[in-house]
Amino acid sequence: MTVVGVVGAGVMGTGVAQNLAQYGFETVLVDVSEENLADARAVIARNARLSGLMGGPTLDPDEILGRITTAVGLDALAKADFVIENVTEDWDTKKGVHQELDRVLSPTAIVIVNTSAIPITRVASLGSHPERVVGVHFMNPVPAKPVVELIPGFHTSTETVESTRTFLAGFGKRAVDVKDASGFVSNRVLMLTVNEAAFLVYEGVATAESVDEVFRGCFGHPMGPLETADLIGVDTILYSVEVLYEHYADSKYRPCPLLKQMTDAGLHGRKTGRGFYTYGTQE
Repeated sequence: MTVVGVVGAGVMGTGVAQNLAQYGFETVLVDVSEENLADARAVIARNARLSGLMGGPTLDPDEILGRITTAVGLDALAKADFVIENVTEDWDTKKGVHQELDRVLSPTAIVIVNTSAIPITRVASLGSHPERVVGVHFMNPVPAKPVVELIPGFHTSTETVESTRTFLAGFGKRAVDVKDASGFVSNRVLMLTVNEAAFLVYEGVATAESVDEVFRGCFGHPMGPLETADLIGVDTILYSVEVLYEHYADSKYRPCPLLKQMTDAGLHGRKTGRGFYTYGTQE
């Protein structure tokens, strides 16, 4: 039985853990507090109950949760064969986590970095086994998105890449190969779009509703860029744009001041109940 560790019980980590459990993987979900883990279990149970009603597979919440063990601290991952790290897009946070993972894990365990912008080679340099570190950019909501970006770092071995590709296929993911460049494909394009859409609101050119309606009505997008920002998390958008700006030193990635203000104010989107839009309940 393959044991999979999932680090971080936020939006992405919760989705990854649910997706793994749906496909029968024994999953260990870790975070820094029992409160965060309890919230994650409640979200997974709710999503499993609603899955069939939302066009997904019919799921048994008890069966899904029965495959997920939760724990505070990374020591619980000592026996994991794969670890998927999903902490916030903040370098200091990721740095601490990966240094600790390098201490805790077996040398044969594969470390998957779920990031939208941070270069994989930079993360792999933190540990003594850079050949076993690989990037996988999952999309949100994870159980509903079948395609991921697969990003080897400079030292990532061929064996790690192919083992990860097989592992991903085992829970319904098709990997698209992308080279290790900050933002990869999806976020080099998406974050610029969301950032510029935020500038339109910030400058008073249009409301969030109008910006999103143009993208839905004119281009056939199911969600506009600012609806997407609320889904991903406005704070996550800001961190990603900041990483791109730092990495490329290009003014086109300058973060919109509105994103900074909203992040400081706690207006992070669906997960806090308010972002560019207001939601009835926290999601």
